[in-house]
Amino acid sequence: MTRRSAIIWLTLLAVAIVLPWLFYDFAHHRPAGFVISMLSQMGMMIILALSYNMLLGQAGLFSLCHATFFGFGGYSTIHFLNAAGAGELPVPTELMPLLAGLSGLGLAIVFGAMATKQRATAFAMITLGIGELVATAALMFHHFFGGEGGVSTDRMIDQSLFGLSYASGIQVYYLIVGWTFVAALLMWLQTMTPLGRMANACRDNFERAQFMGYDPRIVRFLQFCLAGFFAGIGGGLYAITYEIVTFDAVAAPLSANALLMAYIGGNMVFVGPVLGAVLITLLQSGVSLMSNSWLIYVGVLFIAMVTFAPAGITGIIMAHGPVWRAGRLSRLILPYLRLVVPGIATVAGFVGMVELLSFLTIGAAAGKHLVLFGSPIDANTAAPWAIAIVLLVVGTVWLRFEARYFARVWESVAGSVEARA
Repeated sequence: MTRRSAIIWLTLLAVAIVLPWLFYDFAHHRPAGFVISMLSQMGMMIILALSYNMLLGQAGLFSLCHATFFGFGGYSTIHFLNAAGAGELPVPTELMPLLAGLSGLGLAIVFGAMATKQRATAFAMITLGIGELVATAALMFHHFFGGEGGVSTDRMIDQSLFGLSYASGIQVYYLIVGWTFVAALLMWLQTMTPLGRMANACRDNFERAQFMGYDPRIVRFLQFCLAGFFAGIGGGLYAITYEIVTFDAVAAPLSANALLMAYIGGNMVFVGPVLGAVLITLLQSGVSLMSNSWLIYVGVLFIAMVTFAPAGITGIIMAHGPVWRAGRLSRLILPYLRLVVPGIATVAGFVGMVELLSFLTIGAAAGKHLVLFGSPIDANTAAPWAIAIVLLVVGTVWLRFEARYFARVWESVAGSVEARA
């Protein structure tokens, strides 16, 4: 690790340590509980997204069962905590995520031996079957999974390396920070190992890697197992945080979340899934409090990223690197500013239409009142519908026009940068 990399990692760790105290609840003399909960979830989702990207981004494997290892690590941790609380397992709370990771690793070895015999579509279909198999098993086998009610525990087992009880959310948060830092650092270092390099080679051209004497199946299998290990760590932290794990932790929606986080953030750059995890968690924790239709916004965001920015958020940022180094970034300021107003109009119109339709189908029947952009709205009158439609139509047409202008400027600036190079 270079000095610059070490400084970046330590800076991020310092930010994570200080961040909860920026949202201090003076009424209760502690950091805000909602913020701690959201930040804790971000940490777990960062581990999940990065471990998934070991398959999708590094090895080009489109897995549909990644939540299986996350959830299995969570279930295992519940039983480990119960055993430790009963005095049958002398393991401190701080090391429970490691046992969860080993549980995920064991399951990944079993399923990976089957799934990694194939690649591409066949691999995706096998992992889809694995995910459905485990999700069904979680509802059927009550002794380990607990059925629909799941299994629960008490994380205060009076065994700690640092004498902590983990009764408060802030203590659990710092446990998550520590394990997220360690797991992310190990996954980053793994990208620079021979296995990480060969995973990239098999992703780009597995025939050439095979011709050079490497076995792509072994590479896929090892990546699959390591991804399961780190996902299990995330599941262990999930169990410690919420003290209960249900079948939702192994179900398909969580695997889809892992895909969304990795893809939206950018699966070809290590930090991409981190950004994706932060964004999706903010949408889940923040937007879900304001709207029951937040899943629609996540879906539209995913479609927009696939259509217009397949390299993800980090791909967009990195595309500006050569322009910035060439000193031409100022030429893009005006085109970007011209996108702001039509962009806001389009988003406002779309949100208005979604919320109005959602209110008529769900909210009105529940006797609720629609509040949109801080103002009460009467969905039974024509005015809000007309405003939303006008904003959406005019904003979309205007945005399309400005996008064409931006594309022309971008091509001109990128062309001049390439000519200088």
